Amino acid sequence: MKKSLGLKVMGLLSVLVLAACTNTNDTKSDTSKASSSSAVVETSENTNKTVEITDAHGTVTVPVNPETVISLDNRTFETLSDWGIELAAAPKDVMYADSPYVSDEAVQNIGNHREPNLEILAAAEPDLVIVGQRFAGYYEEIKELVPNATVIDLTFDVSEEADKPGENLVNGLKDATVSLGQIFDKEAEATQLNADFDEAIAKAKDAYNGTDTIMSVIVSGGNIGFSAPHSGRVWGPMYEIFGWIPALEADGSTSDHQGDEVSVEAIAQSNPDWIFVLDRDAATSEASESVPAQDVIDESPALQNTTAITEKQIVYAPADTYTNESIQTYLELFENLATTLAK
Repeated sequence: MKKSLGLKVMGLLSVLVLAACTNTNDTKSDTSKASSSSAVVETSENTNKTVEITDAHGTVTVPVNPETVISLDNRTFETLSDWGIELAAAPKDVMYADSPYVSDEAVQNIGNHREPNLEILAAAEPDLVIVGQRFAGYYEEIKELVPNATVIDLTFDVSEEADKPGENLVNGLKDATVSLGQIFDKEAEATQLNADFDEAIAKAKDAYNGTDTIMSVIVSGGNIGFSAPHSGRVWGPMYEIFGWIPALEADGSTSDHQGDEVSVEAIAQSNPDWIFVLDRDAATSEASESVPAQDVIDESPALQNTTAITEKQIVYAPADTYTNESIQTYLELFENLATTLAK
């Protein structure tokens, strides 16, 4: 009787132990399945992560950290290279000579905006193409060539048609930096870059006394062209940004890349307190054969008696400005203006 009872008790204990083991294994199995499912979702989300940005055409959904990238926008090259972004192709013929992309043989050369080899885009099968400035006119054609890619246009208007070219320049550069930061997971870097940019603007604005007259020019092919206030290449929008007083206003002014045809005598007669110079040729492939802008200014008889020359009040934009209109270039230029004008 006792033996039978003992066997029953032992049997019951065995069942309980077996049940406990079975429940433990099932729980482990369920936990393992849940972890595996979570990992797959997380991986999927990371792979397909996107961000919405606003470009010249509206809202665009862009993949984060796209694998194959092509940029055609001169305002983005230095930012992308500083952040270590690899490019599959770029227009090397209109890039500044010391850009890392120019010497990188893995980056295919699309040429220049006048005769670009856009077939390279299709062959590269990009995930993202960045359009802007010189290549903005090819936007629709590029979208047709790479239907599976995301194409963004970071162009902003600083031409003579723009109501507020200065505001457009500042906001355009900052907005592009924010967008690139979101796309390439460099938001902290973008925030810092924009903060430095704002600081440089504030310092340059404070350094200007509000009364000195400014003459901005573009030197190209040994000739001095008039860079019009408000809409002239590079310098024009800064009259609005910093409240500069122009030494000369001319009817029919444009944002021509070589400046407008205003005689050097007319420039001299305006007797500017300051002359701001863009050396267009210094940034081109023919730079070694061109006459440096400083030599052209220094050797111009008509300008020698102006206040700007006699007081040595001349500011030169960074040598690569014409082909590198990045936020970094303007940051360098604004810092130079702040230092020079404050003397």
